[in-house]
Amino acid sequence: MEGFDDAEIARAIALSLQDEQAPAPVVQPQAEIPELGDEDEDPEFKAQLRRAIAESEATMVVRQPAVNQHTAPDERPYPPMQAAVPHSGSPFLMDRAEMERQRLERQKRKRPDIARVENIIPKREEDDDMIIDGDAVRETKRQHVSSPAATARTNASSSSQPPRSAIARSQPQTHRNKEELFYDGEIRQTANKYVDPPKDTHPVFRLSEILSPKDDIAFAIISAYVINFPWMYTFFEPKTPVIVVTQDMHGQETIKEVLPEWIKTTPFLRGGHGCMHMKFMLIFYKTGRLRVVVSTANLIEHDWRDIENSVWVQDIPARANPLAHDPKADDFPSIMVRILRSVNVAPALITLMRNGHNLPLRRLEELREKWDFSRVTVKLVPSLSGKHEGWASVLKNGHTALMKAIIDLKIRAPPGQELVLECQGSSIGTYTTQWMNEFYICAQGESPKTWLDKTRASRAKLPYPPIKILFPTKYTVRNTVLGEAGGGTMFCRRTQWEAAKFPRELFYDSKSKRGRVLMHSKMVLGTFRPSPLSNTASRTRTQARDDDDDIVEIPPPSADCVGWAYVGSHNFTPSAWGTLSGSGFTPVLNVTNFELGIVIPLRDEEHLSNVICWERPPKKYAGKDEPWFQSESPFLVDE
Repeated sequence: MEGFDDAEIARAIALSLQDEQAPAPVVQPQAEIPELGDEDEDPEFKAQLRRAIAESEATMVVRQPAVNQHTAPDERPYPPMQAAVPHSGSPFLMDRAEMERQRLERQKRKRPDIARVENIIPKREEDDDMIIDGDAVRETKRQHVSSPAATARTNASSSSQPPRSAIARSQPQTHRNKEELFYDGEIRQTANKYVDPPKDTHPVFRLSEILSPKDDIAFAIISAYVINFPWMYTFFEPKTPVIVVTQDMHGQETIKEVLPEWIKTTPFLRGGHGCMHMKFMLIFYKTGRLRVVVSTANLIEHDWRDIENSVWVQDIPARANPLAHDPKADDFPSIMVRILRSVNVAPALITLMRNGHNLPLRRLEELREKWDFSRVTVKLVPSLSGKHEGWASVLKNGHTALMKAIIDLKIRAPPGQELVLECQGSSIGTYTTQWMNEFYICAQGESPKTWLDKTRASRAKLPYPPIKILFPTKYTVRNTVLGEAGGGTMFCRRTQWEAAKFPRELFYDSKSKRGRVLMHSKMVLGTFRPSPLSNTASRTRTQARDDDDDIVEIPPPSADCVGWAYVGSHNFTPSAWGTLSGSGFTPVLNVTNFELGIVIPLRDEEHLSNVICWERPPKKYAGKDEPWFQSESPFLVDE
């Protein structure tokens, strides 16, 4: 029987991973599949391989991402860098993965020089290429920039950069071989292969470090808008049960087995509008510890290697004795329970347990009962897609949830000071002065009750509040290391920008503090400055609002912070944060997307500088500056 070459084997595995209903374009198979050695090709496998190729090719359907006509352009699926969803439960894939691991171990025994190099310098999953000093070892993988012109520009730009060995030495050592724990919470940027080494001075997060040690993970719940399933599968042991929360292309509530021990769940979206945009992880360890992660990154290689993202991580110890269930609780774990229920995690738990898994979390309510969140000092801010009526529901979602978080943390502007916002994101919305003031009032920690009782005409005549919208200019994108070809996750439409009443005067350039890389981080920075009103007038106005308010109790502002930061999945858009209507007595909040983030007080200027990822003060658009329009780039036009 004749042998099979690597291309045939790669094609078979790629076909076994292909999901004909996937909402994303197919990833190049060579990017995800290891080369297979001849020693693994026994006759039985060869027969299985031929059958797999024949069956898969007979049924394979390759689809491009379906764009719902109701989905806002700034929330549509990413261009070329999306990944395919693998086919549900493939024993063939699992057998091949185990055989490949065994083959690599045999190669290490035959080639001790390879094993020695890997032991000296651990391999970084985020890197495309790696140069190791002292050894003539260079590993080069595929580049995501497929255009020859873009590749040429990337190579030309990179030629002026120090070698990868210098970059590795300049980055802070974060105990790659020793587990780090974060019982008081930590915000960091993701590792990035294109940053300027002299500017990369703070610790970073790598996905391989967050999901470690993987053999100690008992169970995980992970969520993102875009997920490369084969890639993510490598971060877990094959027997580890995982629930994946993501988007259904039609906005339907679904439960599906997508890989051995992996359940994909999707929440309902009204009329197929919007998207499930939350990016979080709950990692349950065999030791009893829980790790909570809220980030701005999708679960694809591009987000953890080529562009900047922000991640908050906190480790939560198990309780010695379970806490009694409190249906009225409104703390961090109870909000997370509400979020998990809303994105359809409960039936996925039941499915895993019916499949024989003894999970550390058997009911959603156990999250608060079994783990001690007392050291968590941030506030969760969710947006749950849907129509929310009445203050009890409105205050739990969107920008009104942001308002409540700011009140609870006592981080409102002090008397005589006013709030200034800097809003950094990767998508631009359709803005009106009414919505901008609506958001600003909530960001101030003030009730919108009185605001809702004003006429729409009077609200529409208000000037724009002190908000700076950060988005990269066309020049900034072109000047990054990856150039235009790397700008596929930045969304702004020319029709938005050129609209008659669009607030172009509020736009500022978005530049990373770490060099010529783009930022996918979604942040809102709130800082304080002297108010144009006198101190007395400002105090009187604030006190009057407090006295009249009967929705939430508003404590006095704290004097021990210089501002606050929101970090999460929300872009600065009405789709993400919601829009208010109704009256002060019967409010209505309509939210299009599922979003999630955290709010953290900023103790001092040093703390602020460590959290915020862009150059400050940002530079205002001037002259012929205009935002980056990816739809007008020849590098990103669909062929």
